[in-house]
Amino acid sequence: MNKFLIRGLVVATTGFALGTSLTSCGDLDLKPKYETTPDKVYVDLNGYRSVLAKVYGGFAVTGLGSDDNGASGGGDVGGIDEGTSDYIRQLWCAQELSTDEAILAWGDVGVRDWHNMNWTASNPLIRGLYYRIYYEIAIANEFIRESSDDKLSARLSGSDVASAKRFRAEARFLRAVAYMHVLDLYGGGPFVVETDPTGAYTPPYRNRQELFSYVESELLALSNDADFAEPKTNEYGRVDKAAAWGMLSRLYLNAQVYTGTQRNNDAATYAKRVIDVPGYALSTTAAGKVTSAYGRLFLADNQTAPARNEIIWPVTFDANNTRSFGGTTFLVNGSTSSSNGNWKAKNGMPQGGWGGMRATKNLVNLFGADTVRDTRGRFWTDGQTLEIADIGNFNEGYGVIKFRNVTSTGAAQGGSQSQSSVDYPMIRLAEVMLNYAEAVSRGGAGDANLALSYVNQIRRRAYSVPTTTPNTTVDLAALSTNALLDERGRELFWEAFRRTDLIRFGRFVEGTYLWPWKGGVKDGRGVEAFRALYPLPASDLSVNQNLKQNTGY
Repeated sequence: MNKFLIRGLVVATTGFALGTSLTSCGDLDLKPKYETTPDKVYVDLNGYRSVLAKVYGGFAVTGLGSDDNGASGGGDVGGIDEGTSDYIRQLWCAQELSTDEAILAWGDVGVRDWHNMNWTASNPLIRGLYYRIYYEIAIANEFIRESSDDKLSARLSGSDVASAKRFRAEARFLRAVAYMHVLDLYGGGPFVVETDPTGAYTPPYRNRQELFSYVESELLALSNDADFAEPKTNEYGRVDKAAAWGMLSRLYLNAQVYTGTQRNNDAATYAKRVIDVPGYALSTTAAGKVTSAYGRLFLADNQTAPARNEIIWPVTFDANNTRSFGGTTFLVNGSTSSSNGNWKAKNGMPQGGWGGMRATKNLVNLFGADTVRDTRGRFWTDGQTLEIADIGNFNEGYGVIKFRNVTSTGAAQGGSQSQSSVDYPMIRLAEVMLNYAEAVSRGGAGDANLALSYVNQIRRRAYSVPTTTPNTTVDLAALSTNALLDERGRELFWEAFRRTDLIRFGRFVEGTYLWPWKGGVKDGRGVEAFRALYPLPASDLSVNQNLKQNTGY
């Protein structure tokens, strides 16, 4: 699906797509309400295609409200500001603001809890993320339910049935990803699939092991499903088997944390499957004087080669057709000064800039003296201090120059709406290469020399030297636990990996590794072990007696 088409479909479907707000997960059994009923929506392949766009759009847009979408009707999720409720925005905050990589100046209710690591089951942002994830599960369930073999046979004919089955497989993948986020962030939670009853129904609880098994089984099934697109055969913005393999590598890499049993052999196996797909390659061509080969991955035209060849699954955004106050609009505006014209021009938001997110010194120091040579470590220092004595002072902490709303020719894309056209990479090749390297270094079956070569290819790209030529100045001589965590920090920073990575490496709650304002203390402190999971919202526990709160809450 080309970039314009998938974005246009997200907008086009909002007139009859899901418009209900979730107030509790006791509502997950309900079919989302339609202005036009399902029997009038799923009448042909275009109907199915349009609602599938809404399932994809659940990761990017927030509903029918006022977030520059030109429509009215309110957000998908109730009880939280609509723009704040965006899936990517909330996931990013949970994964980054609770770590050593980012800090946010705003004083909105619940925001400081990320840094202070003192959140409770009543935190509105943790609740909003939870309901956003379960809303995505609900719309995927509804699409899959309406795509059963008997309904497809009754409504469609010929090749349209086969196409709709492919759509169904994609919806299953998106649902599995949402459940994987429940697994990672909350441990356990309510569980509903398309075969469960509709109407009055209280979802059962599934613990972390059970959710792991479910996500694994779904991704494995899709990996062998003839209805799921083969790698590199689907339209841009849509998923295929390579995306399933990439998510499996990520799932297995964290299996020790999730289940108590390491699965590094499997993590290496599925990572290698992705790496070996013809057509995937690291982005190694700089965009003239605009940015490096690495920086090209995070520009407003990253849907084009060479960036496109590295991004396995993007969540697509467009300044004209897919707009919200979340996603990369949040990442670009939030990390740009509202009053500094040069900064706004650099990030491609001449009319924007919200002044909020900055880097902690830990992220800056991760690059150390190599900030000049390592093209990944790009920070805005003019008028900024490295030290952060006051979280609410945007001038304390360096700005991050990563997601930039300019094209590879340097043209800004935000326009008067201050919206972003940067696609968000949910899975990209460099992550999968690092997954393979870590899995092998942790004892997984694979080639240790190949693992090291993958890391060094990534490093050479960062230092703007040929990726296929050994370089004694840039290359690592060997892999170690510390080296791998640091390399993931440099390569994947601000891409919503850090919390999960720090937990896997034993550095999230522990007092042996600190960062500014960890635990609400200027110089940082160790926090309670139970902070490795977020609490299930108190509002859901009050209506679903099947649920079990995480220890400590």
